[in-house]
Amino acid sequence: MAAPLESNLDPNIKKLLKRDSQGLFVAVIQQFDSREVLMVGWMNDEALHRTLTTGRVTFWSRSRQEYWRKGDTSGHLQFVKKVSIDCDGDALLVEVDQVGAACHTGTRSCFEAGGVLPAVVGERP
Repeated sequence: MAAPLESNLDPNIKKLLKRDSQGLFVAVIQQFDSREVLMVGWMNDEALHRTLTTGRVTFWSRSRQEYWRKGDTSGHLQFVKKVSIDCDGDALLVEVDQVGAACHTGTRSCFEAGGVLPAVVGERP
């Protein structure tokens, strides 16, 4: 099921965005002061509108097919500090002040639980 198309998002912002076939784009969530990457979520136009106008991050849940505002049930709130769009218009960087865990597993970052993959470390010439 595709995300709802109705939105109050500013038309000037709408035209900057590239969406997938379900009307979604990725949002990378980063702690504003430490620069730690906390999580990745999905938004549609209305989720972005709510994020830009309320000071709290709202996502579109692909599994539940509904909007969810981070922290409403867990208490682990995300307060918006800055929202940037990438050069292609297909991803957002949302800088937040995270209260508590960002990951649904209870860890600060979703990138803690998965572990580090083996990779050759590159060096500058």
